[in-house]
Amino acid sequence: MRQFRRMAYPYIVWISLLIVTPMLLILIYAFTTTGNNVASIRFSLINFEKFFSDVIFLDVLRRSLVIAVVTTIICVIVGYPVAYIIANSAEEKKFTLILLITIPTWINMLVRTYAWLGILQDDGIINTMLGFLGLGPLKMIHTSFAVILGMVYNFIPFMILQIYTSLTKMDKSLLEAASDLGANKVQAFLKITLPLSLPGIISGITLVFLPAVSSFFIPKLLGGGQYVLIGNVIESQFLTSGNWNFGSAISFIMAVIIMLSMYITKKIDRGAEKGEEA
Repeated sequence: MRQFRRMAYPYIVWISLLIVTPMLLILIYAFTTTGNNVASIRFSLINFEKFFSDVIFLDVLRRSLVIAVVTTIICVIVGYPVAYIIANSAEEKKFTLILLITIPTWINMLVRTYAWLGILQDDGIINTMLGFLGLGPLKMIHTSFAVILGMVYNFIPFMILQIYTSLTKMDKSLLEAASDLGANKVQAFLKITLPLSLPGIISGITLVFLPAVSSFFIPKLLGGGQYVLIGNVIESQFLTSGNWNFGSAISFIMAVIIMLSMYITKKIDRGAEKGEEA
C-alpha cells in the first residue's frame, strides 16, 4: 500500500505546482489591490464591485452564458442521433465511425478554428459555391453564427463520445423485454433508452458547457474581435491592460459559475442514477 502511495507523490507535486498554486494566486489577486510596493497591497472587494456595477461587463457575461447554453443544446440535439446511430451500428463499422469523430480532435483546436476562417469569410468556400448558384454572398464571419458554429464543431465530439459510451453500456435485453410487452420503438426509446443514456448526456453537457463558457480564442478568431465574450475580457485584462487584480476577480467569478454548474449537473446525474436503480 505504501508503494502505491509513493507513486502518487509526483502527481501530488504536479497538482500543487500547476493547479493549486495558480488558483491560490488568482484568489489573492482577486481580493486585493496592488499599490506601488508590496506593503501597499490590501484586501478589497473593489474588483468585484467594478465588475457587477458595470453594465458592459454584465452584458458580456450574459452573452457568454447564452452562447455556451446554445452551443450545448445544439451539441445535444445533433450529437445524440449520431451517438445513437453509432451505438446501433454493426461491430465492424463502430470503430470506423468513432475514428471519424475523433480524428479531428487529433489536430490542434487553434488550427481547426483557423480553418473555419477560410470557409466562412466573404470570399470563402461557402460564398464561392453560393456565387455559382447566383446566391449570396452571405455575411457569416465575425457573427454570432460563426462563433457558435466554431464552438459546436470543436466541442461536439465530447458530447457524442459520452452519449455513445452510455448507450453501449445499456442492457439490450431491456429493449427486447419492452417489445415482448407490446411497446413500440418510440415507447421503448422514451421509457428505456433515453433514461438510461441520461448520465452520458449530463457528462457531455458538462464537457461542452464548461469550455464553451470560458472560451476566448474561438470568439476572437471567428468573431474578429468584434464579438467579445468573458474569456476575451479576462485575456485582455491579463495580457493587454496588465490589470491582474481585475482579471483574477473575473476569473474567480467564472470559477464560481463553473463550480455551481458542475454541482447542478452532478445532482441531476445522481437523480438519474437513483431512477435507474429504482
